[in-house]
Amino acid sequence: VAVKCATITPDEARVEEFGLKKMWRSPNGTIRNILGGVVFREPIVISNVPRLVPGWTKPVVVGRHAFGDQYKATDFLVPGKGKLTMKWEASDGSDSKEFEVFDFPSSGIAMGMYNLDESIRDFARASLNYGLQRKWPVYLSTKNTILKAYDGRFKDIFQEVFDAEFADKFAEFGGTYEHRLIDDMVAAAMKWSGGYVWACKNYDGDVQSDTVAQGYGSLGLMTSVLMTPDGNTVEAEAAHGTVTRHYRNHQKGEATSTNSIASIFAWTRGLDHRGRMDDTPDVRAFAQKLEETIIKTVENGQMTKDLALLVGPDQEWLTTEGFIEAVDKNFQEAMSKS
Repeated sequence: VAVKCATITPDEARVEEFGLKKMWRSPNGTIRNILGGVVFREPIVISNVPRLVPGWTKPVVVGRHAFGDQYKATDFLVPGKGKLTMKWEASDGSDSKEFEVFDFPSSGIAMGMYNLDESIRDFARASLNYGLQRKWPVYLSTKNTILKAYDGRFKDIFQEVFDAEFADKFAEFGGTYEHRLIDDMVAAAMKWSGGYVWACKNYDGDVQSDTVAQGYGSLGLMTSVLMTPDGNTVEAEAAHGTVTRHYRNHQKGEATSTNSIASIFAWTRGLDHRGRMDDTPDVRAFAQKLEETIIKTVENGQMTKDLALLVGPDQEWLTTEGFIEAVDKNFQEAMSKS
């Protein structure tokens, strides 16, 4: 179990400011490549914080398959008239397949992309494990009516994994798994109230995770959990960045009102998973009580400036420290009663 802070992906100015050895790559990308797994973004729903989609009263969790497709594609400009073919050759030379893609009448563009059965299988396991742990239904969206082989493979592998490894476990809590066309799923997501896992292919997940985040009103109320396919290894963090502007104000000695909710939830999600792994219900109860306390604190009108601006012009707000102190006080009271 890991809990991660927001981190920077350095540019030239940051390399100089912090005396870095080089312009390091994205820490999140680096960790994801080492651990594998799927990133799930889960919103924190608070009743008095207005949402752009008011009907979303429960979380919509977007799981993005962060491998292959457009992000590993070979794309190029086609200079002029000519034939585009695609060829696969077995590594031992025993077999090959060639396909004519298009006969170009003039210049244009082309792309070849791929994915791996094993990666799709891992994606299916991680998505279904997340649904199992949250006790929510899982939906996979593709365009298999158009990409019959490519997206059809996602559909088939998900169904195989569900039937072989998860059907009985889902039946125990009345959970379901279903494949839906991406356009149908987008429309359904706008109508439904939430409370499900939406497994998206790489590009769809890139786009829809931001759509969903905006629909809930604030990245300050969004957690991010990286889960490995077996459901055992979890890395939790806030979905937002390092809030540099607030840090610069803090460096000048000015008071800030920075929303710490997603960072605290990163810890509670990590603790909850630790409690699940160790079978320590007290640890899980502690994490769940802290999450409930934070939501009640905001619902009782104690919040940071970013949320106050969403609530309305007359809503008072607390400083960074003031909000944490309010949560602490309310949490002590809640724990003393339990």
